[in-house]
Amino acid sequence: MLITGTPLQNNLHELWALLNFLLPDIFASASTFDEWFGKTTKTEEEENELIEEHKKQNSDLVVKQLHSILTPFLLRRVKQDVEHSLKPKVELTVYTGLSAMQKKWYRQILEKDIDSINGNTGGSESKTQLLNIMMQLRKCCNHPYLFDGAEPGPPFTTDQHLIDNSAKLKVLDQLLTKFKKEGSRVLIFSQMSRVLDILEDYCFFKEYQYCRIDGSTDHEDRIKAIDDYNAPDSEKFVFLLTTRAGGLGINLTSADIVVLFDSDWNPQADLQAMDRAHRIGQKKQVKVFRFITEKTVEEKILERAKQKLRLDQLVIQQGRLKEKDDSKKNNSKDELLSMIQHGAKELFQQKNEGEEESEQKTQELNAKYAKLSLDDIQNAKTEAGSTYEWDGQSYKKKAVSYNIIDANELIRQQHLQSRRDRQTNYNIDKYYSNALNGRSAANNKPQKKLKMEKPEFLPVYHFYADGLRELTEKKRFYDAKVNEIKPTMDDCKVTYALYNDDWDDENKDFNKEQLKELEEKINESKALTPKEEKQIEEMREQGLSSWTKNEYKKFIAAIQRHGRDAYELICKDLKTGKSVEEVEEYSERFWENIHKVENYEKIVSNIKQEEKRIAKLFKHQEILRVKVSSYHDPLKELEIKYPASASLAKRTYTEEQDRFFLTMLLKYGLFDSLAYDKIRSDVRHNPAFYTDFVLVNRTAIDIQRRCVTLLQYLEKEDLKIDEEKSLKKRLALEDEKFKKENSPRKKQKV
Repeated sequence: MLITGTPLQNNLHELWALLNFLLPDIFASASTFDEWFGKTTKTEEEENELIEEHKKQNSDLVVKQLHSILTPFLLRRVKQDVEHSLKPKVELTVYTGLSAMQKKWYRQILEKDIDSINGNTGGSESKTQLLNIMMQLRKCCNHPYLFDGAEPGPPFTTDQHLIDNSAKLKVLDQLLTKFKKEGSRVLIFSQMSRVLDILEDYCFFKEYQYCRIDGSTDHEDRIKAIDDYNAPDSEKFVFLLTTRAGGLGINLTSADIVVLFDSDWNPQADLQAMDRAHRIGQKKQVKVFRFITEKTVEEKILERAKQKLRLDQLVIQQGRLKEKDDSKKNNSKDELLSMIQHGAKELFQQKNEGEEESEQKTQELNAKYAKLSLDDIQNAKTEAGSTYEWDGQSYKKKAVSYNIIDANELIRQQHLQSRRDRQTNYNIDKYYSNALNGRSAANNKPQKKLKMEKPEFLPVYHFYADGLRELTEKKRFYDAKVNEIKPTMDDCKVTYALYNDDWDDENKDFNKEQLKELEEKINESKALTPKEEKQIEEMREQGLSSWTKNEYKKFIAAIQRHGRDAYELICKDLKTGKSVEEVEEYSERFWENIHKVENYEKIVSNIKQEEKRIAKLFKHQEILRVKVSSYHDPLKELEIKYPASASLAKRTYTEEQDRFFLTMLLKYGLFDSLAYDKIRSDVRHNPAFYTDFVLVNRTAIDIQRRCVTLLQYLEKEDLKIDEEKSLKKRLALEDEKFKKENSPRKKQKV
């Protein structure tokens, strides 16, 4: 039996591979499979002679044939069949435009490869080259800051420009503001982990609490992030995930809003991402917002995904199967070129036109592909581009246009080059010549308005000295004063958050007072003295800045697991290349600054409990060692003093079995996490216990419980021995004292 949620994602051969795995005798040949389901031997001329009605009847016949053959082998269950209270999800495709910066970078990407895009290279452009152009355009649609040099700075700041320079982020900001007020919680999926980096900065700027999972997230951090987000009283508002790393195998029903920041080539990956929230256990109606940048490559990617979903609907949802897969894999060069060209001409001739309503475009796109029959989709993918034949008419030769961008006109109007030119080396003589003659390009550009720097990043887990924050803030205020920077409300909010956590955006009067105080501090600020500047450098060097937040979290977990002094075990748990000496140094600094750590009372309590448990294990280990080693053959001679409550009639284990347990426990040690599994294995392989079916079927947990009970017996026995020794010693001292007091010499003196 094979269980899968996506038996058909791209083409029929994926379904054939599953069937071949299950029933190799029946589904032995892929070519035969194609002939069964739609592979016709007619030529193109013969196909064109068929009337539309006949083609539709033939398509319906193929679908029925598919269903009749697959029905015995395929059982389909959907959530609606087993959970009637689950509301259907609402999906809306949100069409956005491009910001001014995005338009600039989109144009630059097209201009760098203008010959390839115009199709004037004689077919010399490689598929890899076109895929690279495609990826750069997708990055531009998401956020221009994905390109080096796009973000203004230094100094690099996290403020409103992060939102304004991406049309998608601008829409997302509006949506999140609305959802926050409504009490909803949001999952945001993206194909790119670097997009999540930008979204993290955005969440920091907007003070949204969030969790994150991408391909580099460790398993422990992944589980912790999911648990934190799903906690009943969780304050996490946003969950940032990459579609491939976070779209499978997790339950996030505490969220009811899903945002697909960009789309996957495979529509099933996006559907799986939506179902992280829309699954059994969801009490609210799930709303899905898919962001698409209008008149860009993203529209063509979405169209390609809709084709694959229509294929799934015809074959799987109605019965299961379909699509001809020609020898050409994935996207051909012509198709990629056609997708890249989409919207390029409009971009260079763009006028400010209003966008169509997103809901209307979503309905139009869904309706377009809902009407396609099996043959429509088959033929659309059989020819060289997979999108060149619709409704019986071939557009293959029309799909790839040439010279869609007039390079000469572009140079005249935009003063831009049509190709990539080699950058010239820096010429210092020419620089000074231009500067002295007033020809510097920088002189013609308006000077950008400076913004106040953000507070220096000084995380608690680096354990900087207490005075560093005050000195860095003093320097930041004075820099703002020198540059005549007037602080904004965002600057005030960030500064206030360094020392408080009760900022309220709705309390306008209080916020204005705080802003006024910040302006006064800036006006009254003074420059750092040489001594203070030296202190800053020394404090920075003393901080443990090489430790990451992930390592810090692992360190906290390790000291709670092993105790504060188990440096080697802690180092082993980190798995980040830190040496034992580095761990010991970090531990010392951690305990010196424990009061700065969040929830340090709970951490200390957990560590004390763990250290108490470890000390008890050491004690039991020593008692066991003394007891067992005092016998020549403990398996036969070991004497166990059972309490009165454990009479022979009440025992579930024999004394022989108890002796075996204690002897083997000493062999493996109490600190071996697999000790009880090993004892269970020894029991099963010991000839003395072959016929004892009750003992042989005991689990490792059962054996562990019995060993704990036996150790308690030994501990009580040891305590009695200590008491007897103490009593004997006290009596001996009293006898000796009595003898001295009643000695003959002492009586003679008297």
